[in-house]
Amino acid sequence: MKLRVNGELHELGDDYRQAPLLWALRDGLGLAGTKYGCGIGVCGSCTVHLDGAPVRSCLITAEGAAGRDVRTVEGLAQNGRLHPVQRAFIEEQVPQCAWCMNGQMMTAAALIASNTTPSREEIVAGMRGNYCRCGCYARIRTAVARAAELSRETERG
Repeated sequence: MKLRVNGELHELGDDYRQAPLLWALRDGLGLAGTKYGCGIGVCGSCTVHLDGAPVRSCLITAEGAAGRDVRTVEGLAQNGRLHPVQRAFIEEQVPQCAWCMNGQMMTAAALIASNTTPSREEIVAGMRGNYCRCGCYARIRTAVARAAELSRETERG
């Protein structure tokens, strides 16, 4: 079975066919940035992009992702440059335990890709499905707004 992850085609054994994409990424491909949180699609720690849309990788099989474009947090940075979301999360000192951060960043990146000028209310709504055990929600919201600003600056050149 072949998976396209972060722009590269990978071959996985058939034993991953019905496994959650989460485990195919972590165990099969060694991409440990996608975290296991709840295993039932509630917390958002395992969020990846599937054809550009955020999905819970614990809920989709590896076979269900075959033939589609999968992007993990490891694939956000391009050409040695951090993605605006990654930069903003660092600037705003968001992480504490950091277990949820990669899923938070993947959700934020998808939000900003679809709306480069999100209001506070749109940020709250867009990030609602991602839990933070440490309660860093205010810093996360600030970082998402900052990431949108950085994204607009990048687009302007």
